[in-house]
Amino acid sequence: MGYHVWPMRLACAEIGGNEVAVVVWAGRALPVAEVPDPDGWPVGLLCLLEGGRLDGLRRRWEGFSGRELEDLAGRAVPAEDLAYAPPYRRPRKIWGIGLNYVEHAGDLDETAPVEEPASFMRPDTTIIGPGDEIRLPEGIGRVTAEAELAVVIGRRAKDVSEAEAPSVVAGFTTVLDMTAEDILRKNPRYLTRAKSFDTFFSFGPHLLTPDEVGEVEGLEVSTVLNGEVRRTNTVSNMTFSPYRLVSFHSKVMTLLPGDVISTGTPGAVGISPGDVAECRIGGFGPLVNPVGR
Repeated sequence: MGYHVWPMRLACAEIGGNEVAVVVWAGRALPVAEVPDPDGWPVGLLCLLEGGRLDGLRRRWEGFSGRELEDLAGRAVPAEDLAYAPPYRRPRKIWGIGLNYVEHAGDLDETAPVEEPASFMRPDTTIIGPGDEIRLPEGIGRVTAEAELAVVIGRRAKDVSEAEAPSVVAGFTTVLDMTAEDILRKNPRYLTRAKSFDTFFSFGPHLLTPDEVGEVEGLEVSTVLNGEVRRTNTVSNMTFSPYRLVSFHSKVMTLLPGDVISTGTPGAVGISPGDVAECRIGGFGPLVNPVGR
């Protein structure tokens, strides 16, 4: 009856004071834990990934009859009514990739890397979700917001090839990555500090599986400020593709379910109190965050 849309989108929402994983389909949303299954489902999205149960959830969903899906839809809520949270708050690793679009390197008067990605790590205390406020720390000068496509790892991966990388990816999501740019300009070795202030990493709302995304290289990523598209580019113009980044980093350290690789921005915009920053990627719901003090 129009309800069965797979690949489904996954998200996390605040329901009853708890942040729970939800299935989003056909404009509706239902907690994953309420999807019928003899063994039940984890409440949280990270637990679903760490338990290796995403494929099982997909198979279960695909097996529902039209009548069963109508029953689920009757118990679901409108997706637009959800109070979205970040997909989860405690990934084991968050990788960021700097200067992955050549055009963005020019913003910082830098030369884009061509042999290896310019990667860095950040703490999970930077995480916020859709609609949460980006807070600007006092006395640090210019802060920028950067729209990015992120890869979410779905299973343990070590030394995988680029061709094998899609098999270890759970999906993709939208990101707003903030930078204390004045700190970074003082010395590029200050990158970790420039990226690690609280509220400097927003992601969500939706996790889209690779089969729903399709050709990743064709995705268009846009940094938007106060409703105006300020910078845009396509993934095909990255120096290092998302799957190449997965392969590269799996050869540095073991990647684990829920690890996030944010693949770089087409361009940054300076943000001030009262602004609204946004990441738009074709086919994804927008990620929007207001800027506070």
